[in-house]
Amino acid sequence: MRQNGIIKRGAIMKLNKDIENVYSLQDYGKKESIAGVSLIELKRFVDDGGSFSELLRLDAGAAEGLNLPIRQINYTEMHPATVKAFHVHRQQTDIWYVPPSDRLLLILVDVRADSPTQGNMLRLVLGDGTSRLVVIPSGIAHGCKNLSQRDVRVIYFMDQNFDPDPQGCDEGRLPWDHWGKDIWDVTPG
Repeated sequence: MRQNGIIKRGAIMKLNKDIENVYSLQDYGKKESIAGVSLIELKRFVDDGGSFSELLRLDAGAAEGLNLPIRQINYTEMHPATVKAFHVHRQQTDIWYVPPSDRLLLILVDVRADSPTQGNMLRLVLGDGTSRLVVIPSGIAHGCKNLSQRDVRVIYFMDQNFDPDPQGCDEGRLPWDHWGKDIWDVTPG
């Protein structure tokens, strides 16, 4: 009902008892955060011929605005429903990018002993129509799952060169199901 240009709501609808017992409101609040993890929204320019996103500008080999040297750039593809997890770097920082046409679930867990956000977990969907970077500092366990019906592409920038030698390798692993197998399920609702 509209009065003086203001819409007035009627009485709140009562629901049956079975529904009232399980009824809850969707949580649209701010997600938990992890110290040092950054989401950087990129400008995506779209025209009738396609789209363009600038991923990073480098100034003397460092990511502009992040004060992070870029030593290596990698590209990977993941088949549908593939899970790659969990990786932890003790020194390396990663910057991930997933094209807007792809859809990837990224799970981040702060496993740093002295962090104010130790134990916090973030579940992010990358791609899915957005163009953004995720900065993953050392000490953050990270893993991902392809949510698409086709291969997903990930481009990632690193501030360290990969060293396969066990004496210099910074590619630590945790079991893919360390926080439970259901962590990889799409949240229903």
